[in-house]
Amino acid sequence: MLAWVVLTYLIAAVPFGLVLTTLYGGEVDIRTAGSGNVGATNVARLYGWKLGLASLGLDIGKGALFTAGARLLWPEMGLWWPAVVAAVAFLAHCFSVYLEFRGGKGVATGAGGMLAISPLPTLLAVVVWGVILRVTGRSSVAALTASVSLVGWCLLLDPGATWVVVFLALGIAYTHTSNIRRLMAGEETQVVRPVRWGRKKQVGAAELLEQGPAGRNDAPPVWRETARDPLEPTEDVVLEG
Repeated sequence: MLAWVVLTYLIAAVPFGLVLTTLYGGEVDIRTAGSGNVGATNVARLYGWKLGLASLGLDIGKGALFTAGARLLWPEMGLWWPAVVAAVAFLAHCFSVYLEFRGGKGVATGAGGMLAISPLPTLLAVVVWGVILRVTGRSSVAALTASVSLVGWCLLLDPGATWVVVFLALGIAYTHTSNIRRLMAGEETQVVRPVRWGRKKQVGAAELLEQGPAGRNDAPPVWRETARDPLEPTEDVVLEG
């Protein structure tokens, strides 16, 4: 069991975002550009969503793999043992020995661990994450909202795992301290373009001239003449040559 914990830390501490962008041959170091984070969000911001999603999958996988392995290899240990492994994977990603004990935010790795512990509440929280990301465009808002929602989902569907989720939610809040400060200052950047609800259709110039006051089409048009191209010759103009 101790060997499993050590192996979990050593593998989960690998900054896959940095590894992928380095193998890709990119000239931009994700540690010094964008948000400076080594997680999937910053990879997507600097290198696009293909590498970002690959980094996201690997970060989720390293949390899920070792947590699920702990449940399968030691089923008699109950919930506390895979919970410890999930916590180790989360901490390893956030405080990597390969990066002088710095790292990512731990959202994907924590989600991977919770997928192995409590799948249904975690999947529901992933849906919340996707909706909030699409609406706000900000990954930090989506992550914080999803972590809080996961606590609620576990209280409803899997109360025994709630204490694990509370630990991870507090950890995610801690790793997002700088993001929370930027959000309060209105300086947090967007990762994707948010949905704009109620956006009106673009109105062309000809349609605009046909409208009445306040944009109503049922009122008499204010402009009664037919729009004419000033470069077109009129009847009393003779063109020579």
